[in-house]
Amino acid sequence: MIRTTVVVPNYKGEDYLYKCLDSLKEAFKSNGEFKVIVVDNGSGKEETDRIKDFLENEPNMRFIGLSENTGFAFAVNRGIEAADTPYVLLLNNDVTVKNDFVKMLEEALDCDESIFSANSVMRKMKDPEFLDGTGDYYCALGWAYAAYRDKPVSKVITDSKLRNIFSACGGASIYRKSILDRIGLFDEEHFAYLEDVDVGYRARIAGYRNVLCKKAVCDHAGSASSGSRYNDFKIRLSARNSIYIIYKNMPALQIVLNIPFLLAGFIIKILFFTIKGHGRTYISGLAEGFKLSFSKKTKNKRVRVRFKNIKNYIIIQSELWVNMFRRIFV
Repeated sequence: MIRTTVVVPNYKGEDYLYKCLDSLKEAFKSNGEFKVIVVDNGSGKEETDRIKDFLENEPNMRFIGLSENTGFAFAVNRGIEAADTPYVLLLNNDVTVKNDFVKMLEEALDCDESIFSANSVMRKMKDPEFLDGTGDYYCALGWAYAAYRDKPVSKVITDSKLRNIFSACGGASIYRKSILDRIGLFDEEHFAYLEDVDVGYRARIAGYRNVLCKKAVCDHAGSASSGSRYNDFKIRLSARNSIYIIYKNMPALQIVLNIPFLLAGFIIKILFFTIKGHGRTYISGLAEGFKLSFSKKTKNKRVRVRFKNIKNYIIIQSELWVNMFRRIFV
């Protein structure tokens, strides 16, 4: 029985895509049948035709083509909707996986039905002794950050135990589809960036867990579609979405409680990006975030506060404070 569908979004990433798909085939060798859905985000006729030709010889892989670049969230949602397996694994096109990668992630979800998602250990493709990320943390400063990025792999892989994280990175993580059906898919208003933190946040509010699976290892090139680590496109969208996440997921009382920390966090980011030459872009993104949050189209997207989830809000808030210090020391 096939339990996992791998969804690979692609936007002008042909140079990486075939290596990604070949590594999946190798990882699935012992499984026999498997399912992969490539969702192309309007890469252009020539590239999509070549991808289609490649997939014609791959009976376990199918193609979904979009006419334009609709963003990461929209693309992966089309793949998730097309999946008919209990688990869905999202994989960036610039990732290559190691043997038993999918099996290890499946086993992480198998061990506890309260686990919504499991993140893999993502190494730097050009320097695999160092980490690209091991999941995401979110803190009271309004910052989301990749845990252990740039740290040695040996700092994380010390045992095989699952480790709780705030949310899984959508670049190389597995999700329980039944919970996605319950809490909603990735929010397409994000377009790209922080949509994985948002869906993980919503799962946490509902009482589910997100974990790091240390047994599943992959290599990630990073910034294959958007370019460098700091660019106007990424900075603007990340700033916009950082406001939107707060609006969506924090009740009014929690926002008031965190205002001193949030203001400090945004001021620090404004100063940081000003030094980097992107100050105006970041401020513009924040303004777009407020505009999006209070627009008619997002009015009904706020997570409804339910009394049964109060305990979960308290646990999350304690993590938001702890994760401020974790950002410095981890």
